[in-house]
Amino acid sequence: MEYRKLGKSGLAVSEVALGSWLTFGSSVDQESTTATVRKAWDLGINLFDTADVYARGDGERALGNALKGFERKDYVLASKCFFPMSDNPNDAGLSRKHIHESIDQSLRRLQTDYLDLYQCHRFDPETPILETAQAMNDLCKQGKILYWGVSCWTGKQIQEVADLCADHGLVPPISNQPPYSLFNRSIEEEVIPSSQKNGLGQIVFSPLAQGVLTGKYRVDQAAPEGSRAQDTERNKFMLKYMGKAHLQAASEIAEIARDLEIPPAGLALAWCLRKNNVASVIVGATRPEQLVENTRASGFKIPQDRLEKIDAILESLPKID
Repeated sequence: MEYRKLGKSGLAVSEVALGSWLTFGSSVDQESTTATVRKAWDLGINLFDTADVYARGDGERALGNALKGFERKDYVLASKCFFPMSDNPNDAGLSRKHIHESIDQSLRRLQTDYLDLYQCHRFDPETPILETAQAMNDLCKQGKILYWGVSCWTGKQIQEVADLCADHGLVPPISNQPPYSLFNRSIEEEVIPSSQKNGLGQIVFSPLAQGVLTGKYRVDQAAPEGSRAQDTERNKFMLKYMGKAHLQAASEIAEIARDLEIPPAGLALAWCLRKNNVASVIVGATRPEQLVENTRASGFKIPQDRLEKIDAILESLPKID
């Protein structure tokens, strides 16, 4: 496993991170969660990402239980807040009230005194950005978080918060967490340039296009039994990639991976990591063995001729955000 600094900070994170969306606390039981976290650790993964809204808090609880026994200083723990956690009108968004109350609940569920990284899960148009930045600055001063970041913010929003932090002497964000994959390159045009300018690194999610880039799904073939595509509770985010054009492209990219003697998932992740501004790619896993293929991406350099071949495959695809 290789490590990269997150943005302009001194925080080192593993190039492959373990996430918990759609897995821990919901589709994966505690025993399997613990086994997966321990396997991730054995493979060199030090960044574990979750959010309060994942399984309505159960994702954080499951991860907190799985991390018992690890030295707190040895791993990087990240969570998020924004989405509603109840019907209470103040139990959502990025107000000072919600941020301060959410961090305390997340810390209890994760069984820790602080988070290494706390992220604004989305942009909140109903709260002044300065209020959000001041709340995050408060948490840094209190020692409840060490760094903070954003998720799915536009380049313009990133620029605005960076300017406000500079003007008011506040701790600035160091990261953005957007979707990014071979099938979704939307951050390349505006978000990455704005992030580089303002010292933010990307921790990207859905780098395998919800599993479509693992090579397991084929054109004109039923999805494998037990796969995410067969699960109506978890497949709604991947259906946009299940059309013939994307499945054919995934098949062709998998063939390139075989030529390079790397698993298709490893190639897809390495492609994301070709961008220096991408500090880490978040993967989900329902069993420990999946992580072995995923971590092959760390340090893997895709030959230029293969990158050009991949670009040619992607050119004809319909654009999907």
